[in-house]
Amino acid sequence: MSLPIHPIMQQSFAVIDREIGAHNFNPDQYAIVQRVIHSTADFEFKQLIRFSPDAIAAGIAALRRRVTIVTDVSMVKQGVAGLVAQTFKNSLISAVEYASVALPGKTRTETGLIQCWQQFPEAIYVIGNAPTALLALCNQLPASVSPSLVIGAPVGFISVLESKATLAHTSVNQIRVEGRKGGSPVAAAILNALIVLAWEEERTGEQGDKGTRGLGEK
Repeated sequence: MSLPIHPIMQQSFAVIDREIGAHNFNPDQYAIVQRVIHSTADFEFKQLIRFSPDAIAAGIAALRRRVTIVTDVSMVKQGVAGLVAQTFKNSLISAVEYASVALPGKTRTETGLIQCWQQFPEAIYVIGNAPTALLALCNQLPASVSPSLVIGAPVGFISVLESKATLAHTSVNQIRVEGRKGGSPVAAAILNALIVLAWEEERTGEQGDKGTRGLGEK
């Protein structure tokens, strides 16, 4: 079963195709960038999104294995819940909801993220709001078991650049947004694009060209 695409989304994608200009993204990378631009109406994300070499392939494989998805905040969870329910039905957890109280000196989101990592170290982690959560996750690495994928897209002014730089210096499979921009809609858009790619692969039974998916950072 193919996932339905609303006509307005199709029209929006066509506008993005016309206006995005020259780029070096492969088709899977472009599908993610396109969806982020659709969610934000901001073409600057063309220059901000970074892919580690095996990030997309690892994310698709993890989704198809039905691994747990951990988001930092409820808004990201709500932004992906619809497609998750239509497709792989992965367990979906919001870190801030996972912690009833914050540990001393930490936020609830940071506390919940650490607790999620202890229970679900191989999960897909989607950070769209809280740089403290991203830093907390990075501080658990390297470990014997690493997340299947980290989507690092916190937004704001405090600790955001630091958290993204810390993620960039880890070896974990990652898709991240450089600079101060990001946010829950961006993080959700990245994962939703991955879900669509994974569902297409699941539906056709094809493994896809892993060499194409591993072209490295753009």
